[in-house]
Amino acid sequence: MDYVTKLPRTRAGHNAIWVIVDRLTKSSHFIPYNESYSPEKMAKLYIKEIVSRHGVPLSIISDRDSRFTSRFWASLQKDLGTRLNLSTAYHPQTDGQSERTIQTLEDMLRACVIDFSGSWDEFLPLVEFSYNNSYHTSIGMAPFEALYGRKCRTPVCWTEVGDDQLCSTEMMLETTDKIQQIRQRLKAAQDRQKSYADVRRRPLEFKVGDHVMLKISPWKGVVRFIKRGKLAPRYVGPFKIVTRVGKVAYKLELPETLKGVHDTFHVSNLRKCLADPNQAVPLKDVQVSEKLSFTERPVKILDTQERKLRKKRIRLVLVQWEGQRGPEKTWELASKMKAKYPQLFL
Repeated sequence: MDYVTKLPRTRAGHNAIWVIVDRLTKSSHFIPYNESYSPEKMAKLYIKEIVSRHGVPLSIISDRDSRFTSRFWASLQKDLGTRLNLSTAYHPQTDGQSERTIQTLEDMLRACVIDFSGSWDEFLPLVEFSYNNSYHTSIGMAPFEALYGRKCRTPVCWTEVGDDQLCSTEMMLETTDKIQQIRQRLKAAQDRQKSYADVRRRPLEFKVGDHVMLKISPWKGVVRFIKRGKLAPRYVGPFKIVTRVGKVAYKLELPETLKGVHDTFHVSNLRKCLADPNQAVPLKDVQVSEKLSFTERPVKILDTQERKLRKKRIRLVLVQWEGQRGPEKTWELASKMKAKYPQLFL
């Protein structure tokens, strides 16, 4: 379940489309409405277009649109006995079925409006009819055939569909076989898509209490931390993990500056924080010059070694520096260190 908004306003007053897709049969309903509709009017539209035709659904998957997270919508679905499954923040793959359907819907409407002109809501019933009678690779048939157990009788094929002569028992057996066939084809399509995603997927798992970095690249145009264009930070944090939600989502402890952001994120938006919070530099040990610059100074030389190149040998020294978090050691050229810090070689 999702919305297509910001469409041109029609003469009937519609400027958005409510897209509802069945997870098993892929049959879809495209309901025109106006964004100014109240929650009560949207509920009446839902009862009229969905519940009256198909009954009350067991569960609904949707994103975290303000209409879906409102108290009225949640209480309505609770009274109807429907479970609401809301997606995690900035992870549209959770409701990918609706997102893909919306792409097809927009392409079909664009073609109708360009070729035949007129308002887009005039072509919406024809678009819904065409979509539900098109072949879907995932289920191996058209959504209409998967939903009703027979092909749709259209002007294109008057003679292909005859009168139904099946008895009730045969109808039940055929429907059961068709549902099993659809589920097998859906499982094959899901496994195929999973194999494509697993190529670049890394198994990530965190524990409660760990600190993670949060990816902010999907938030362009929504949340701006530091306006620096290409040099803006890719990750912010660290944030503490409060609890684990399901298998692939985590709830974070966000500061007050991010109170408008939902605190549950998909694991793909998280990275492990490699910094040790116990290691911190005391401010009293940091010496700043008059020009407000901080210079690291070497403490002593720990080791020396020679590296042989093609035509010469170079001498390296292992230097321990001060002002770092813990013991910081680096290999440096002996000639440069001797010229800059001769007291280390006495």
